[in-house]
Parts: sequence; structure tokens; C-alpha cells
Amino acid sequence: MSSAQIQALLDPPSASDAHQRTKHYLNVRFKTFQDVQDSEEFDELVSDASKRNNELKGKLVQSQSEVDLLITNTRSTAQEHLHTAQELSLLRHSLADELSYLSQELVSSLSGPEGMPTLLEDIETLHRNLKELQSVKSYIQVVEHALQIGETAVLKAKSTSPFDCIPQYEQLQAFVAKVSVAGKQVEDAAGQQKLHLVSFLESIQDRTWNDVKAVFSSTLQTIAEKLQWPLPVNYAIASQEDRKAFESAFYNLLKLQSIGEKLHASAPRERTERDGLYPLQALVHPVSLRFKYHFESTRQTNRLDKPEWYFTHILNVSHEHRPFMESVVQPLLARTEFRGTDAWREFTLLLLPLLARKLRKTVPALIAHPPVLAHTIYQALAFDSSLRDEGFELAGTSAAGEGGRWQGVSEVILGRKDWFEAWMEGERAFAMDQYMEIISSQDAWLIADDSEDGEEESTIDRELKPTNSARKVKALVEQVTDRYSPLPQFIHRTRFLITVQLPLLESYHARISSSLDAFETLSSTLMRAVPGALGTDVGRLGDSRRLTSGVEGVQRLCKALVSAKYVAAAMEAWGEDLFFLELWTEINHKAALRARAEAAASLPDPKGAAEEEAPEGTIFEELVTQYGKLVTRAEDMIVHSVCNEVEAGLRQHFQSGGSAQNTPTSGTDADAIALPPTLLAPIALLSSQLTFLQGALPPSTAAALYRRIAAHLATHILQRALLYRGRGRVPPAEGRAITAECELWASTCRHALPRMPHARVEAPWRGLLQAARVVGATGAVWARVVDATLGTAGDEEWEAAMLELVGFAELTREEVGQIVRTRTDCER
Repeated sequence: MSSAQIQALLDPPSASDAHQRTKHYLNVRFKTFQDVQDSEEFDELVSDASKRNNELKGKLVQSQSEVDLLITNTRSTAQEHLHTAQELSLLRHSLADELSYLSQELVSSLSGPEGMPTLLEDIETLHRNLKELQSVKSYIQVVEHALQIGETAVLKAKSTSPFDCIPQYEQLQAFVAKVSVAGKQVEDAAGQQKLHLVSFLESIQDRTWNDVKAVFSSTLQTIAEKLQWPLPVNYAIASQEDRKAFESAFYNLLKLQSIGEKLHASAPRERTERDGLYPLQALVHPVSLRFKYHFESTRQTNRLDKPEWYFTHILNVSHEHRPFMESVVQPLLARTEFRGTDAWREFTLLLLPLLARKLRKTVPALIAHPPVLAHTIYQALAFDSSLRDEGFELAGTSAAGEGGRWQGVSEVILGRKDWFEAWMEGERAFAMDQYMEIISSQDAWLIADDSEDGEEESTIDRELKPTNSARKVKALVEQVTDRYSPLPQFIHRTRFLITVQLPLLESYHARISSSLDAFETLSSTLMRAVPGALGTDVGRLGDSRRLTSGVEGVQRLCKALVSAKYVAAAMEAWGEDLFFLELWTEINHKAALRARAEAAASLPDPKGAAEEEAPEGTIFEELVTQYGKLVTRAEDMIVHSVCNEVEAGLRQHFQSGGSAQNTPTSGTDADAIALPPTLLAPIALLSSQLTFLQGALPPSTAAALYRRIAAHLATHILQRALLYRGRGRVPPAEGRAITAECELWASTCRHALPRMPHARVEAPWRGLLQAARVVGATGAVWARVVDATLGTAGDEEWEAAMLELVGFAELTREEVGQIVRTRTDCER
């Protein structure tokens, strides 16, 4: 009810409305006043109205009192409701504030006040922890059950019936497989990695089997100690009881291994280096303890610089126990399913992890000491070689199924790239240091003494006398070959060749080449014409001439020549050696090795070839070619140097009149021809040079150089003395002098080269001697020469006449005709 309605009800009744309704009622009921007077009904109506009025006034009073009471109660109730509403309003605001606070408290701890976790997060964390604890509890129960089964299996193995442990182990295996299947389902559902519980249970299973095996092994070890193991065993003197107990324990371990292989056939694991026959593993255990005691403790036997001690120890153990393995253990194996196993090889195979473990521990400490590292590697290679010589290989062992040949203990080091690189760098530095000592020594370029040749020159020209540096460089390269030739892998050999060996030969080649460059610089025309040119000290010009002229200059060139020729000959011999032939074949057959060889400029370009095809050339072919070019260059420089010096001496002879000084005067004996002083110096120079070349070089090289020198000088003398003289410029007397001089050149060479046949000495001079004898001919000989040459005789008749008259027919008829016309008495 609205307030307007309440107000309308509280208003007093309207008197005018009541009068109007009364008036209307009377007008309807009594139409005239007469009707009012005549009718008694009016009085009754008045009386009823009066009564009704009195009743209504009583009700009005009562109603008014009730209304007042109601209003009072209503006001009181309204006040109460208003107060309650105010309280509720305050409560609403309080709840709104609290709700806002709680909503802020529900924000994540990452953005909450001071980084504190919210209540909801605390509840969620507790809930997760609870679930994890429940999971951990389940896991622990699973692990506990597995451990109990495993412990039971080990206890069964220690009982009087040790094979009763197998059912327990099978139970453990089945339990682990069941958990593994359940874990696989969880993994597939959650998409997670392998559960750690499964891995842990598998480790428990493996450890249980190892513990069971250890129980069986301890029995065998205890019995073996009675046989004096690990000392050499004299099985024949052992008691029957001990031998029977040993064989029983041995067979039990083999039976356990057979059972284990069947149990683990469904889930085979990768073989490790310590795996092998169980009985032999048990026998190796005491050996391992002794090895640790001597070589992995603080005893004096544990020295990093004495790796040969522990390598020799293992070799001795393998050798000492070989009779026992072959005579006792092998027959025991022959009665079992392991009859195909070689007992000694299997025993030796199980000894090798001791060395591998020792090397892995010690090599990191040896990286900083290259000499000790190299010594350790060589001892490892020597150990591998000795063991192979003993007959060890993987055939007949538990590792035979892996395929391939035994890589050796050295592979522990060589198989690690960083260790191999450290060793190779140490070898390279050591070799280069030795090389620098060789070429820096004072006697590096002295010709070596013949007494030092020994047997090492069996494949090299024995008459070639090298310099000390060439001999020592050859020995150094061979020493490097000896150091890396035992490497089993061809990739290691190739890298050693390219990194260590080839740089030595390249450096020596560069050293010889630079010495030839220096000689050319010092002996150049510019240096002689312009002192101080090319940065040369003027004050040392005389020294440079002394160093590059005469026998001393040729000697320097000969040192470069014999050094290059000696090393080239050595490389040719090395290239035919079986080691380098095999290496070159592998390089040509394998792409990885070819790629390395192609990157080395000093190696020939390898051609890919099939396995059955032999490669062309040798591995040192390119270097032999480069050294051959040095030899050719040195030979050219020797020829050039000797010829230039002799020609320089002859220049003064020709400028001073040449043979005219040697012409006999009238009245003197025609045979008494005196040599001019200007000719003595060049002839003496040539004689000394040829004498030195014959003594310093092999006969073939000296002969080749002599032919080139003599041919060049003969051509030079022929041109200067005769061909360039022109027509009619040589009188007969001077011709005879020219003949004497030319004969002297040939005679000088014969005396300078006594070990060379005279015909070979004379061969380069034949053309000059023919020309000299023609121009010096007299009397009837001269007339016949002129007639045969300038006459109408045929070429064959002319050649026969030349042989008859002057002894040679080297020049052409035109050249002889030109020489004949130089005589003043030639009228044709």
C-alpha cells in the first residue's frame, strides 16, 4: 500500500459527500414533502439512521484507536526495519570489502603481495604433495617388493642349493616386466619419457643377477686360491679334492651363464668390454686387484713415465697363465656349449679393460707432457704388436660377434680425437725442433764422410755423397715413419703423414730453394754492376763474389744439388716401400682419405680406384718431382756458373788478340807453340771446376754436367775464335795456334777427369777439334780439306775425307766451308 493510499484512509469523511448522498436518497424515496409527512417510513429511516450513526461512531472510535495503534506499531516496525536496513547496508559494504580482499588473496603468488603464495595455492600445493606422497608410497612399495625378491634370490644363491635362486630371479624378472608394461601404458597416456621407476627396477634386476653371479664367483675364487691363483698354477700337483671342487665351481658358473643367456634372450643388452665367460671373469678379479695395488695406488710402481711396467705386467700375466688356460680350462670348456671359445684369448680379452681403465685415468694428466704421452702411446702400440705376435685376436672370444679385427689397447688413446691431436702436435713440434737443429748446425751443409754411410744407403746411389743436413733429414723422416708406422688405422697414418712428415720435406725443399735464390741474387749481373743493389752491403761485395765464384761457388751449388738429389732418391725408395704402397692404395680406395690427400699440395692427386685396382705412381711422386726440379735448377746454375766464369776469363784472351799471341815467328819450330798467359787462367779454372765436380758428384751426374759445360764452351770458343772472325782473317800460323789451344782444352779435360773414358771426355769437343784441325791444316792436308769441302765431292765422300784428314766429322759441310774461308790462304 502506498503512502497516498494510507493518507487517503487517514483523512476524515467528507460531510458534503454524505449530504449529497442523503439528499439523493430522499429525493428518490420521497418525491414530495407530503410523502414525508404521510409516511411513517421516514421516521423509521431517521431512527435507523440515528442508530446507524451511533454504531458507526462507536466503530469509528474503535477504528481510530486501532488505526492509532496500528500506526504506532507500524512506525515502530518501520524504525526497526530502517535500523535493520542500515545495519544490512553496513554489512553489505563490509562484505564487499572482504570479498575484494579475498579476491586479491586468490591472485597467483607470482603477482601476489611480497611473492607469498595464496591460500588457494597452498591448498593446491598440499593437494599435489599429497598425491605425490601417495604415488611415492606406491613406488616405494613396488621397489620394496622388488628388493625383497632380489634379496631372497641372493640368499638362495648362498644356500647349499645355489640354483634355487633362479625361480626367485624369474619372479623378479616377471615383476619388473609387469611394472614395465604398466609404465608403458602410463607413458603412452601421458606422453612422458620412460618412468624412472622402471629404470630403477631394471637396475635392481641387473644388480641382483650380478650379486648372484658374485656369489658363484666367490666360490670359484676361494677354490682357485687353494691352487695358488693368481700365481702360475701347477694343476697336476693339486689334490684331487681341490681339482674336483674347482671344476664343479667352474661348471656352476658356466651353467649360470647359460641360464642367464636364456633368461635375458628377450631383452639383450649391449656388450661391454668387461663381459665374457663368467668363470674367467672370476679368475681375472684377483689379477685386477693386484693391478690396482701396484699401478693405481701410491706405490713406487705407479709412475706416469713408466707405462711399460703395467703393459709388461699384463703381457706376463697372459703369457704365464696360457698353459693353464690351454691345458686345464680349454678341456673344461670343450664339455659345455662354450666349446667354441678359446680360453686363453678370452682370458686375455678380459685383462685388457685393466689397461684401458689405466689409460683413461692417466692420459689426461699426460696431455701437458708430450714426451711422456708419446712414450705411452708407443708402449701401447708395442703391447698390441706383442699380443698379436702371441696369436691374440677376437676370433674364439665372446667379442667375436662384433665383427672386424682387434683395434688394440692403443685405440683407447687414438680413438679420442683430442688425445690423438695432442700427441700428433707434440710429435710435429718435436720433429720440427729436430729439423731446425739439423739445418742450423755449423756442419749442416758439409759433404758427409763416406765412413758414415753404413748400410743405410742400400737403396740410394752409394756414389752420391750428401750433405750432413740431407743425411740427417732423411734419418729424421725415417724416424718419423718408424714412429707412426705401427698405427693400426690408415686415417691416423694419413694425418700423421700430412701433418708431421710432409712439412719436414717441404721445409727442406724450401730451404734448398731459398739457398739457390740467394746464390742467384748474389751472383746476378745487377749485383756485380751496381754494388749495393737489392739491399746488399757494398762492403761485402767482395765476399759475395768469393762466395759465388770459383770452386767455392760451385761447391755451394753442388751442396744444394746433392742434398736435393739425395732426398729425392730417398723418397723414390720410400715410395716403393710396402708401408707407403699400402697407405697410398688405401688413400686411393677410400673417399675420406682422398679428401685429406687432395688438400695436401705435396701429395699427388689421388684417383679413385676399385679395391682390386692398384693406384698409379707413389705417394711421394709429387715431392720427388719438386725435388727433381731443384736438382735440374742446381745443375743449370752449375753449368751457367762454370761457363760464365770461363767465358769471362776468355774475354780478355779474345780481346788481347787471342791466338795471334801464340803464333810462332819465322825461323822457329812450328811445334814449339807457347801458350799466351791470358789462356792459362780460364783453362786452370775449368780444370779445377771439373776436378771438383768429379770428386763431389756421382759419375753419371758429373758426366752429364761435363757434357753440358764442355758443349757450351766448345760452341762459345768455336764462335768467338773462328765463326765470327769473318773471311780471310786467320793466317796459317795462327790457325796452327788455334789448333794447339783447342787441343789443349780437350787435353785439360782428360787430365781433370781421369776416371772418365777419353772418348766420352773428348765427345763434347769434337766439333771444336774438327774446326781447329781444319783451320790449322797445312800442306797437302790443307789442300785436300779445301778440295773436299769446297769442291764437287759428294757429302759421303766429304765426310770420309774429314774422318781421314782431321779425325772428326761433327760439323756440317757448310760450317766447315765457313771455317775454311777464314784462312787467308783460301782463294775460293
